[in-house]
Amino acid sequence: QVQLVESGGGLVQAGDSLRLSCVASGRSYSTYAMGWFRQAPGKEREFVAAVTWSADRTYYADSVKGRFTISRGNGKNTVSLQMNSLKPEDTAVYYCAADANIVEMVTTPHWWGQGTQVTVSS
Repeated sequence: QVQLVESGGGLVQAGDSLRLSCVASGRSYSTYAMGWFRQAPGKEREFVAAVTWSADRTYYADSVKGRFTISRGNGKNTVSLQMNSLKPEDTAVYYCAADANIVEMVTTPHWWGQGTQVTVSS
């Protein structure tokens, strides 16, 4: 069992920055790939970014490349998402996720957090 708790969501204006954080607890989270998905109203949940357990590789959706940066804490139990140049279309509930396999992590991760709301006003 892996528990994931997100924090850092909020209301910002277009062009602003926001940093999301996720803390993992439970099983050997240090060997898990971690990442972020998001779900906007009326839309399906979509992949945003992921990082391998060793933090040697990162993956991004095309829509956020160059604006978002994912990073993993030294203790490997935290993952952060630095979001710059935010746009109204980034408005969504952002979910932290984890999986033992990086391929599964970017498609159908096994473990999910409860989500944190990010709202970007124009």
